[in-house]
Amino acid sequence: MTPETPPRRPSGASRARPGGSARPADDARAPRRAPASERTVPPTRPPSFSPGGGARRPAAAEDAITVGRPQHPAGPVAPVRSSAQPRVSRPPEHVPAPAPRPETAGRPRRRGRRAAGVLAFVLVLLLAWPIGLLIWASGKIQHVEALTTAPGTAGTTYLLAGSDSRADGVIEDAETLGARTDTIMLLQVPSRGPAALISLPRDTFVDIPGQGPGKLNASFSLGGAPLLVQTVEQLTGLRVDHYVEIGFGGVQHVVDAVGGVELCLEDPNIAYPVDDQDSGLVWPAPGCQVVDGFTALAFARMRQSDPTGDIGRGLRQQQLIGAVTSAVSTPSLALQPTKQVALVDTGLGALAVSEGSGILDLGRLALGFRAATGPEGIRGTPPILDTNYRPGGVGSTVRLDPDATPAFFADLAEGALPPGTVGGMPGS
Repeated sequence: MTPETPPRRPSGASRARPGGSARPADDARAPRRAPASERTVPPTRPPSFSPGGGARRPAAAEDAITVGRPQHPAGPVAPVRSSAQPRVSRPPEHVPAPAPRPETAGRPRRRGRRAAGVLAFVLVLLLAWPIGLLIWASGKIQHVEALTTAPGTAGTTYLLAGSDSRADGVIEDAETLGARTDTIMLLQVPSRGPAALISLPRDTFVDIPGQGPGKLNASFSLGGAPLLVQTVEQLTGLRVDHYVEIGFGGVQHVVDAVGGVELCLEDPNIAYPVDDQDSGLVWPAPGCQVVDGFTALAFARMRQSDPTGDIGRGLRQQQLIGAVTSAVSTPSLALQPTKQVALVDTGLGALAVSEGSGILDLGRLALGFRAATGPEGIRGTPPILDTNYRPGGVGSTVRLDPDATPAFFADLAEGALPPGTVGGMPGS
């Protein structure tokens, strides 16, 4: 007997399950598709916040969650863009300019450090050079015993003893018979008031301590620098604080070292042209000339062609000292170390100073020279009464005015003398 074939289910009919609900047969075969509202797009790479990383995603994209499922903390979820939604373009956010590279930013600092180092090195050289020069110069100074223990007086007093002999260097040894000084000057630098450079004629009639009456320069021949200092202190009433011997033969080399100096010969009592055989000075006419060392020395030595003799010679020596002082004080010399060394070597070779006097005292001496020979300084001689005074036994001498001389030296110490030329020949 043929078994009965069950009738076929029409397509789309539901199949009943015990204890279950009927569902379309096709739905049972296909996997379930979630509605669009429940769909999520797999999270993409997080947005970049580095410069140039692109525009930031909208805040809504970061807050999107899946409906009906737990929120995933791993990162923002991008929403599903419906085809019905219009695409909205957003302007790009401002992107900051890239920071400068570290090596570029550090270059100015490195340049600044190098410049500071070079500047420090230059400053060390500028400071070390003059200090070294002073130390070296201090070791070249020659010293002599000269000062006394007389009580101090106002201001600072320098006694200068010079020789116009043709020999270089300082005056000959005082123990040698016949040693002499042809130039004697006082430089007085008062506490206030003008500085003064005063020539004491070498033939000035004085009382030499322990020796009796005589000429001023005889005191040096008899007792050297110490007796000369005592004699000058007794004559002037001023205590000598620093004693300096100058060899005018050495000054010749100093003049050549600075390239010459300007000197003026304009005395109307002198007959021109000058051709002095003793000194070698040749001067064609009154006026000023830039001269070399040889002519400068002849200028300081000339006496026979000058009717004022030693008085005129002393004034010319003052002029020469002032010219040399100005020449070695020029600012351009500070930039010429080689010339500085040559000047110090030559200049100190022509000097000797008293014990206790050093290179700084010589510096103050130079400043005093400059002040005394400048327009506000004082130059000249003490008041002179007679240039041919013959007391007997010592020949022709220069007699100072006994009435005016004490007040003259008192005013000199106090800085009370007016600027300009003082003393000189009688009646001048």
